[in-house]
Amino acid sequence: MSGEQRDVQLEASWRALLADQFALNYMHSLRQFLVAEKQQGKQIYPAGADIFNALNSTPFDQVKVVILGQDPYHGPDQAHGLCFSVRPGVALPPSLKNIYKEIHADLDLPVSRHGCLDAWARQGVLLLNSVLTVAAGQAASHQGKGWEVFTDRVIHVLNEHGQNLVFLLWGSYAQRKGAMIDRDRHLVLQSPHPSPLSAHRGFFGNQHFSRANAWLLEHNKTPIDWRVE
Repeated sequence: MSGEQRDVQLEASWRALLADQFALNYMHSLRQFLVAEKQQGKQIYPAGADIFNALNSTPFDQVKVVILGQDPYHGPDQAHGLCFSVRPGVALPPSLKNIYKEIHADLDLPVSRHGCLDAWARQGVLLLNSVLTVAAGQAASHQGKGWEVFTDRVIHVLNEHGQNLVFLLWGSYAQRKGAMIDRDRHLVLQSPHPSPLSAHRGFFGNQHFSRANAWLLEHNKTPIDWRVE
């Protein structure tokens, strides 16, 4: 195993499936890019220890549901490596507010006052952004630097080796990212993004949370408790 592979703190089951990626040219280039960003004095979100938080929080063999995001939040104290999630005490982002509204309408669950989705991750919801880092205050600043190749590999592994998974693809970006998923083996639910700009065009009323749980029950898996307490 190379030094770069050893440096990455990655949960064991994911490491076994993804370790080869850290020896490839795109990952070397990505690492060099991130080093250069820091040398220029840029603040990178999330913190280094949280970059792979989605994978570290939800081991491969525990994944039941995959939610695909785009980029980490670029404001202070927001991003912690789980898409759509913020730490307790941080104001709820607008898209997450709309996710909570749909959960309430779909399942009649109370709307949470905080935005930390760790409880979902622990139950098998992989909260994966396509791009795993961002520069502070600069939305989408790390797109096209290599992260997409890595997360495409994550989705490929899930598609090939996962069993009866649910993929929630909200918005055109996530839907393009999920184009490789085998619909004969996994449930793929698509709708507009929960952003205030698009939620009223079909995210509200999509019933993705109850539909995901119905699929899990049909395949003898424990459903997700979508409450955030």
